[in-house]
Amino acid sequence: MNPKHKALVSTMFSNLLKSYLILSIAFCFLLLSSSCNTNPNLEYKMNAPKVRNLYAITNVNIIPMTGDNRVIEDATVVIKDSKIISINSEIPDHAFIIDGKGKWLIPGLIDMHVHNLADINFGKPYPTKGATHFIETQDFMLLYVANGVTTAFDLISRVEHFGQRNEIVKGHVIGPRLALSAMINGGDGSGRIANTPEDGRQSVRNAAADGYDFIKVYSQLNIETFAAIVDEANKHGLKVVGHIPNAFKGQLEKAFIPNFAMVAHAEEYFKQATTFTEEEAKHFAKLAIENGTWLTTTLTVIERIREQSLTLDSMKNAPSFQYVPPLMQDKWVNANRNYSGDTAANVSKLDTLIAWNKMLIKAFKEAGVPIVAGSDAGSSGVVWGFSLHDELELLSESGLSNEETLIAATRLPARWLQIEDKIGTVEAGKYADLLLLDANPLENIQNTRKINGVFVNGKWIERKTLDKMLSELAIRNAEKDEKDVWSKRKDF
Repeated sequence: MNPKHKALVSTMFSNLLKSYLILSIAFCFLLLSSSCNTNPNLEYKMNAPKVRNLYAITNVNIIPMTGDNRVIEDATVVIKDSKIISINSEIPDHAFIIDGKGKWLIPGLIDMHVHNLADINFGKPYPTKGATHFIETQDFMLLYVANGVTTAFDLISRVEHFGQRNEIVKGHVIGPRLALSAMINGGDGSGRIANTPEDGRQSVRNAAADGYDFIKVYSQLNIETFAAIVDEANKHGLKVVGHIPNAFKGQLEKAFIPNFAMVAHAEEYFKQATTFTEEEAKHFAKLAIENGTWLTTTLTVIERIREQSLTLDSMKNAPSFQYVPPLMQDKWVNANRNYSGDTAANVSKLDTLIAWNKMLIKAFKEAGVPIVAGSDAGSSGVVWGFSLHDELELLSESGLSNEETLIAATRLPARWLQIEDKIGTVEAGKYADLLLLDANPLENIQNTRKINGVFVNGKWIERKTLDKMLSELAIRNAEKDEKDVWSKRKDF
């Protein structure tokens, strides 16, 4: 090829390369713009902390929540990927250092009684319709993360909750570990209804095939169906939690059968009581300890019901209310069944119930019945994440020591959920679900609210980032539309 042709070919190749680069840049820009418009989690990801996989917390006081629970002072904790890899060993090169001087490290908290929101259709269904009301999963799970709640037990789960859990597991959403329970009830309601032993057994088989972790029993079950459900669940390796069915009134002893592993509310015993005395509370504790039946407390929800029976102002004015999804805000204010007007009778009954719950917890503690913290989050005014701290304070007021209260929200729940080899204590080899506090919760249980930062499955989020995310969430929640009116929810 002569020089003239070589020069021509060179010029053509150069121009072609420039055109290719320009088109490539333009395509990438269009792709990025498109993703910004279609990816609902992109804004969160842009504002999220830089992804790291190696951390060292230095000079920190560890409250490990192990059996002896000896505080480890001035310690170094190394976290790699999702797990704690060492305590008081050398700091690896390139680790991101978190100064823990004067701070306290505890396991992430566990709420053992929640009702999570998920996408849902309230209106008349038809093939292909899908949901009409949507929950932005990251916004919702932020309520837990911002409060150091790194595991939550949902007691009326739907298939949508499996989707949420998968989004968390895949890393698309930062949120707590989710344990899911299928509820079975009797009577004429909707959902899984069983009024015969065989229907009860088949409901359990279906739930096991669908992949649920636990079975929840409810109030309208008859005695024979309840017994069949608990027995069938045991065959499938599923522990049973829930209400004490109303049918056991006057014959409570029959409810305590193998694999009825936990009563879901302290108030369930109130419904069964006749004398409301200390002796009766001790009798209930004896039944529970002999059968190996644990207790979830849910003291918070009763306190909120009492407040709301008088006025809704305290709920509406609570700082956490602004973070509640708008549709639920409207429901809690404009369709609140707790605000009835017959306040004198309601308050008197609720005061009796509150006093009884404290007496019951004292009796169960003395008998050695394992007690775990659950807030019934999702009930009116019981805000996910925030409510567990309320529950811890009420447990402390009810006679548990601060250490026992922390155990009720860390080590014991992990044991009941059968994941104590993974979470619940601060130990090498456990998942890095951790809460860094600015003050010692063993001195004052309210110090669990003084959060410096949270590790969620090895992801570190500091306080200023959490505050920024909550502030942005409150702004989004304030932008309500017609779909956020509870009375119109079936119109779509």
